[in-house]
Amino acid sequence: MQKSKPAVSLAEGIIILLIMIAIMSFGVIGLGVSPEVPILISIMLLVFWAKFKGFKWDDIDEGFVIGVKNGIVPLFIFLLIGSLIGVWIASGVIPSLMVFGFHLINVNWFLPSIFLVCALVGTFIGSAFTVISTLGIAFMGIGITMGMNPAMIAGAVISGAVFGDKSSPLSATVNLASAVSGADLIDHIKNLMWSTIPAMLTSFVLFIFLNHSDGRANLRNVNQTVNVLNANFYISLWAIIPVVLLLVCAWTHIPTIPTLFINIVVSIALLFIQNPHTSLVQINNLITNGFVAKTSNKTVNTLLSRGGISSMMSTMALIMIALAFGGLLMHLGIIDAVIKPLTKHLNSDAKLIITVILTAIGVNIFVGEQFLSEILPANAFKKVFKEQGLAPVALSRAIEDGGTVINYLVPWGVAGAFIASTLGVPAIHFAPFLFLSIFSPIFSILSALTGIGIKHFNDKATI
Repeated sequence: MQKSKPAVSLAEGIIILLIMIAIMSFGVIGLGVSPEVPILISIMLLVFWAKFKGFKWDDIDEGFVIGVKNGIVPLFIFLLIGSLIGVWIASGVIPSLMVFGFHLINVNWFLPSIFLVCALVGTFIGSAFTVISTLGIAFMGIGITMGMNPAMIAGAVISGAVFGDKSSPLSATVNLASAVSGADLIDHIKNLMWSTIPAMLTSFVLFIFLNHSDGRANLRNVNQTVNVLNANFYISLWAIIPVVLLLVCAWTHIPTIPTLFINIVVSIALLFIQNPHTSLVQINNLITNGFVAKTSNKTVNTLLSRGGISSMMSTMALIMIALAFGGLLMHLGIIDAVIKPLTKHLNSDAKLIITVILTAIGVNIFVGEQFLSEILPANAFKKVFKEQGLAPVALSRAIEDGGTVINYLVPWGVAGAFIASTLGVPAIHFAPFLFLSIFSPIFSILSALTGIGIKHFNDKATI
């Protein structure tokens, strides 16, 4: 008979989590280093504690496997996004978006404008990552050229993309939240608006204020950049085809991986049309190492020298380390040891909902994975919500507001690490300006405290 795994007490679980967060916070915030080494130190301590506790080496190894397994699909998507970025720059897609953006977007309303555009496109596509890695790069180029703070630009782009992701029936996180909570998808999206709309309006107002307070737009730089882009890249409305293709694939429910493959192929076809002498070796190098801009303008060269599989490798390494760490915490029973006792002392709607939000935030911090920040709290509290008479949409909104949106704020989280690599702005820098992610849980907590927008099974409507 196989010996059961050692039990972890509540006190042990809390102490371990506090030590882990202290190590990571000291490294990332205190010393300003990248998260890889602090997380590795946490893993090392966790491994030796587990062995001292009586866990078998096989149990420890299995924790690594379980953790990394959860991220295989996102990791592969990141490889394809890296490839797509390089091809989009070479084929003129991102340079064309920048030129059109310079002409269409008002300098005095730049931050609120890109916030709304990313929100709209994100709603159509249902993928914050796709919006950030395509339109986001173009908007970063425009804003940096105008002399604006890169962290503010990133905050506006990500906030808009996250709003779109939360509002779209095509979003993977939205569908997951409704599924694990047992809520109807459309009812879930409607109920999300109780916290998402106030967060969106607050973000919009703050971006208006920041845009005018920054006030460093340099139109001379803009004109110079437009001239350089026109002279060195294929600028045409035809370059918008891949963007339209993303929308078409989203609305025909084609999954992310085949969508990216299709877009890469079409973008390469555009590149061959522009330059029939392009060799297969050049295409291979472009996909592997990304695009290297060689213009007379250093700013343009910096902005548009990016993409490729190699550009994603450091991000993928960080994500794999973080996922392995999260897998250990779950498989060794540390997360359960902390979560389960909480369910016995939640005797009001507000306490229950706020606890779910804080639990989802905690899972993001310790596990670093968006989907698990929804799945774990939903599984832990679903029964309690039902016993309390709360409708499934109450649970689904809580795990979205504490789970989905917070992952973008965590430097070692899947979303935070990916965006930092893609936009070239550290998560700790753009986090203060990621207003949608900051205010969504705040308004959700206010909703719980006031009872506004909280739905019960006996309500006439569940939305």
